[in-house]
Amino acid sequence: MSDDRKPPCALIVIPCLNEETHIGGLVTKLLRTTAHLDVRIVVADGGSTDATIPIVEQIMAGTDRVALVHNPRRLQAPAVNLAVERFGVGCEFLLRIDAHGRYPSDYCERLLEDARRTGADSVVVSMRTEGRSRFQQATAAAQNSRLGTGGSSHRHASGGAWVDHGHHALMRMDAFRAVGGYDESFSHNEDAELDHRLRAAGYRIWLSGSTYMIYYPRSTIPALFRQYLAYGRGRARNMMKHRARPKLRQALPLLVFPTALFSLFSFVHWSATVPAVLWAGACLSYAGVMALQRGRPSLILAGVSAMVMHLAWSLGFWLQVLGMPVGRRAAG
Repeated sequence: MSDDRKPPCALIVIPCLNEETHIGGLVTKLLRTTAHLDVRIVVADGGSTDATIPIVEQIMAGTDRVALVHNPRRLQAPAVNLAVERFGVGCEFLLRIDAHGRYPSDYCERLLEDARRTGADSVVVSMRTEGRSRFQQATAAAQNSRLGTGGSSHRHASGGAWVDHGHHALMRMDAFRAVGGYDESFSHNEDAELDHRLRAAGYRIWLSGSTYMIYYPRSTIPALFRQYLAYGRGRARNMMKHRARPKLRQALPLLVFPTALFSLFSFVHWSATVPAVLWAGACLSYAGVMALQRGRPSLILAGVSAMVMHLAWSLGFWLQVLGMPVGRRAAG
């Protein structure tokens, strides 16, 4: 194989926390599907208390292609930064893998091909959300639709396009280092924040049309609410840090919490509930049409999931803007 066709060196980083159910199968699959590539896999563990670490150590005993790093900061941003600092020397590419996601067998190979073909500094992917339980399936339907995402490009299938942001998959190591890596003060939205700095520095982001990832949403309403509360806070921090204005698809959900708050004044006049009723009606109607079109009555719950996501995201955003702290759960 000539030098220009030689597979480039890549560092795969998997941030994780208590992923005993998924980590063994994921790392084993990556070892098998990247056997022909020059790849090092690093699991960055945020302090797992289940069997995650023993599972990884057992895999490490049979190969030198897997390493384990302990991430005392627990969050995903410092996990990736730490792995790059310790194992990234000599690697041309950084690939970020979510421990709770599912990936096609040729995922890494497709990303590297996209980077080589387009010259992109970052290759991002679409997310296809799937669910196992009835509530997860409804949430997945909402997240795969404009009702839940407002038309975000990386939430829908793509034929390949230059974008401002997407779900992180591959970055050129030089570009990642040049902008300082992830901002470790971000518990959520660290990917969008980094994409802002990449674009500001003149780097280009390509949304792959040749591969994707599968994501499983939260399985309960409280867990979904907490997730989107944190997303809202992260988005507000990002906009405040870079003095950016929200896009239309972000501005509309911002009105949800003020609308819900305004409805509390219904004791003054019933009309105070009208905006909230219209919002709820729009969500349930959209979900109802989707349920009818697909012949699945249970998808009416997608309207409930969308309402939870909108309200939590809006509340988180405004809490951050107003400087009001809330409890934050660390994520591996």
